[in-house]
Amino acid sequence: MGTVADDLIPLNNETIKNSTFFSYIGQYVDLDYSIWLSRLLTPLLMTFILPSVFVLLIYFSISLLYVYKLHSRFIRQVYNDGDFDFWDFARTLVAVVWDAHGWIFHGYEVCGLENLPEDGPALIIYYHGAIPIDMYYLVARVYLKRSRLVHTVGDRFLEKLPGWPFLARVMKISPGTVQSCATVLKEGNMLSISPGGVYEAQFGDSNYELLWRHRVGFAKVAIESKAPIIPMFTENLREGFRSIGFAKRLFIRLYNVVRIPVRPVYGGFPVKFRTHLGKPIPYDPSLTPEELQEKVAYAVEELINKNQRIPGSILHGLMDRFIAKKKNE
Repeated sequence: MGTVADDLIPLNNETIKNSTFFSYIGQYVDLDYSIWLSRLLTPLLMTFILPSVFVLLIYFSISLLYVYKLHSRFIRQVYNDGDFDFWDFARTLVAVVWDAHGWIFHGYEVCGLENLPEDGPALIIYYHGAIPIDMYYLVARVYLKRSRLVHTVGDRFLEKLPGWPFLARVMKISPGTVQSCATVLKEGNMLSISPGGVYEAQFGDSNYELLWRHRVGFAKVAIESKAPIIPMFTENLREGFRSIGFAKRLFIRLYNVVRIPVRPVYGGFPVKFRTHLGKPIPYDPSLTPEELQEKVAYAVEELINKNQRIPGSILHGLMDRFIAKKKNE
């Protein structure tokens, strides 16, 4: 057996410095506590990070469209048919991406697709979730199933986002006025509008109350265009993404000043999404805009009461992924 001195490992200057550094850090930081704290907070942080996947998906779609546009000369040479719509294939690519995401992440279904006309105009009026991801899924599904593009009314603040105007131009998303929306319908297109808009998105909750604030613009559009109205609601929409529950009055005051989304959104939970399309509400010249608004609101509320668990539950929304329901597509 050697002496004690023989068993010692010689220490160089670098080893001494590292030992001193970690000893210094250890005086102020409990590494075990830090690891425990990071594991505790990870689920909370993820609930605010997951909504960014929605934004990334939008910019992935924009990137696809830019790449497609970049190779436009080659594509036009390959498809030299005079009836070829240059953007049809691009829209199909985008629709496939969104439809695949909806199917994988939310088991997305559409009930009542037969209520949409094979051709001709239709005004889709829908409940606005914290994030209108269900509308993106529906546009993709209808485009793939019916080869029809649903025009969409979006808020004006979106035009300030980098890349958005290009996506909006290709996918027919615009702020819209009563006159422009009526023109879209008169041309035989389908158009979707959420009367609640950003306000309903920000300040709605799991009770799924309509926050339309006496808006009748969509009713004026329907009357002027004489288009039928299709009520729409997506099951568990508020369980996929939610707005934070505190300081609601403060956020309402702030929103009324800046008119852009100010209330943080969390979630991204893979709950079951099932969009319900109600029976068409035909044009009735005897109704005033206010009366038509009430009639449509009742139809949307009826879809909510019939298909949505109130108040909504994230746990039950997750369980719905495994509960079969008659699908009507």
